Amino acid sequence: MTANLRQIPLTCSGHTRPVVHLDFSDICESGYFLISACKDGSPMLRQGDTGDWVGTFEGHKGAVWGVALNKNATLAASGAADFSGKVWNAVTGAEIHSFQHKHIVKSVAFDTNSENIVTGSNEKLVRVFNLEQPQAEPEMYTGHGGNIKQALFCRDDKCIMSAAEDKTVRLWDRLTGNEIQRLTFPNNPNSLEISTDSHILTVAHGSSISFWEVDTLKKLKEVKVPTNVSSASLHPDKHVFVCGGEDFKMYKFDYITGNEIESFKGHFGPVHSVKFSPDGELYASGSEDGTLRLWQTTVGKTYGLWKCTEPGELNNSLNSPREVHAN
Repeated sequence: MTANLRQIPLTCSGHTRPVVHLDFSDICESGYFLISACKDGSPMLRQGDTGDWVGTFEGHKGAVWGVALNKNATLAASGAADFSGKVWNAVTGAEIHSFQHKHIVKSVAFDTNSENIVTGSNEKLVRVFNLEQPQAEPEMYTGHGGNIKQALFCRDDKCIMSAAEDKTVRLWDRLTGNEIQRLTFPNNPNSLEISTDSHILTVAHGSSISFWEVDTLKKLKEVKVPTNVSSASLHPDKHVFVCGGEDFKMYKFDYITGNEIESFKGHFGPVHSVKFSPDGELYASGSEDGTLRLWQTTVGKTYGLWKCTEPGELNNSLNSPREVHAN
């Protein structure tokens, strides 16, 4: 029966320009949430399992390049072309902080307890702002030779991992402010992700995805994919990973063997960002075509808006492409 099941992604519309980055919260009391960064300057919050629009954060005056949700979806952060990194109340949509930079902010991320955010900018700088003391001077990490693509807290928030357009990923010690390790790639690294259990770093670069041990930066494996990849995400149970890039397709690979399991065409433009949901039941993609799509990890499972029907039952399943609009 599985052979007849077709992957039918949910399409989330509402943005008017390319969707360039995504982030999920953890599972909290009211489910889990998804935030999207878009060049239209208006990050959107959605219910993670259905794609239903919750709200739009209004206040940036330029393209938004990076977004983040804290674990319990009470705070959101966004980095934009208006040279600011903003922190928002994710429940009311109100702006709480705006941290001024001297160039485009490409990346934002929260630490475990939502006490700090890390930003990466086109100043080639990584900064950490303390949300308890927003007026204080930020921690600063200098050394990258190109624009920062992404920066994340790691190793119990004692370190920062950053990727830049200098073909490197660097590890910084927050105690000393020094670079302590560096990975060099043949191409610029496009995305970084740290696995749910904090053990594995996933890096998309060129037409490869490589996996590294977070605590040692020892290389675990590298998998070649059929296109130049922008983004990759490892399933919480670490059995599969998904990725997307220039050829508009979504790919799913077996993490253990490195073999391609399946690929899907749904987007009408390059895929910029992919991310598994915190329960691993779906993955989201954001594209140049201005939409987000939600894809089922196990096709045919009843979950969210997907209803599985046995052959011969009255067909009430989601078997035609479904669009979820933003108000």
